[in-house]
Amino acid sequence: MKMVAPSHPQPGPYRHYKGGLYTVICVGRHSETEEWLVTYRSEARGDYWVRPLDMWMEQVDGAPRFAPLGEADLHQNIEK
Repeated sequence: MKMVAPSHPQPGPYRHYKGGLYTVICVGRHSETEEWLVTYRSEARGDYWVRPLDMWMEQVDGAPRFAPLGEADLHQNIEK
């Protein structure tokens, strides 16, 4: 069985649609169900989370649940 990852987030910073900042660590598979999961860190709390890839990639109220942050976004956050 070929284990090809679907389109998935790259490691790096993301903003949650509610405003929180998170860093994607990696994407992997559940050992029993083979479901794709995103491992990420909350920048506010420093703890780690795992969320199903489908949920990570979905739209909420017409916006992505998690949007990647570019270099300009990161500098803007630091200045606040």
